[in-house]
Amino acid sequence: MQFQRTIMNVEQAYSEKIDMYLVCVIIPTYNNAKTLGNVIADISAFTNNIIVVNDGSTDETENILAAFPSIHTISYKKNTGKGWALRKGLKQAAALGYEHAITIDSDGQHFAKDIPAFIDKLEVLNEDTIIIGARNMEQHSVPGKSSFGHKFSNFWFKVETGINAPDTQSGYRLYPLLPLSKMKFITRKYEFEIEVLVRSAWKGIKIESVPVAVYYAPKETRVSHFRPFKDFTRISILNTILVFIAFLYIKPRDFFRNIFKKKFWADVYNDHFLNPAEPDSTKALSVAFGVFMGIVPIWGFQLVTAIFLAMLFRLNKVIVIMSAHISIPPMIPLVIFLSYKAGNIWMNENAVHLELSKNINLAAISQNLQQYIFGSITLAVMAAVIFGFATFIALKIFKRKPETAL
Repeated sequence: MQFQRTIMNVEQAYSEKIDMYLVCVIIPTYNNAKTLGNVIADISAFTNNIIVVNDGSTDETENILAAFPSIHTISYKKNTGKGWALRKGLKQAAALGYEHAITIDSDGQHFAKDIPAFIDKLEVLNEDTIIIGARNMEQHSVPGKSSFGHKFSNFWFKVETGINAPDTQSGYRLYPLLPLSKMKFITRKYEFEIEVLVRSAWKGIKIESVPVAVYYAPKETRVSHFRPFKDFTRISILNTILVFIAFLYIKPRDFFRNIFKKKFWADVYNDHFLNPAEPDSTKALSVAFGVFMGIVPIWGFQLVTAIFLAMLFRLNKVIVIMSAHISIPPMIPLVIFLSYKAGNIWMNENAVHLELSKNINLAAISQNLQQYIFGSITLAVMAAVIFGFATFIALKIFKRKPETAL
């Protein structure tokens, strides 16, 4: 009896906090009549701020919802997809005056008892943050396809945002509604949960995590609407688009935003060039490779190619990206001029001679494309050797000495 009173006191305390922070719980559902009622009942112990989005269910979902008259429901006839249901729920939550929304699946995979973890995390944060409920994906009950999808999604999220997140596929999340209400999304299926994370990170919204429990029903009773081929294909296409946007726009944008910040350069220097866990040879090779990729004549694809090959060859990706910016706009005239100079040795009497001027641009390449290509490759190799060797020597000379223990 004392234990039950303690549980009730905890639930009441968090119910008050949920109201204070204007939090609601959104439950998207599609043909999960067997588990939906228990999910709603468990959440109701903490709050009645519940929005259920019935995404065209054809089972007993409507009858189950009728048994909970105090909750807010959104229903429509045609099944459109989890992403669309979440978007409808988030929009409705904002319209009802809530500032945060916790989303939870209706299949019984997650537990209402973990809601306090989100509220505790919310209490200590002082800025807009998405909080992900990170599952333990190492347990034996996790299906193989879920484990693979989990690792696949985490990897591409890191590539697209630079952020390490332990569980980017978890549907158990807390969203800040105001910043999301200002964004437009294009996806309607499962891939929405990837799009919203990546685009929020690009907007500067923090991504945090809290550990949550997870239950996977036995295979013979498990209900899943995930279609492995169709949905994985859609997710792969979305990730491909996001990767291109990240490398062609987001990463260059962030680089130029940070380039004049003293802390940015100090962090790069301390965390990467002075990292004792990485050999000096790797750092020097990373500089050399970055410089090479910044000059080599594949304009528009230099960063994408550089990052891919840096990962393949296990180089320092941050140093590679930094070094590849040797061809930023103020440097382009000099790079083109030196490329033509280097190309002179290949063209002999057919060489085109340019005068160094700030007016040199990419249009100058058309004067003698062959000379530019040969010259830029030659310059890329020469610059890579020079910068790589200089970096290696500098690291040996200026390497931070280990501090003496007190």
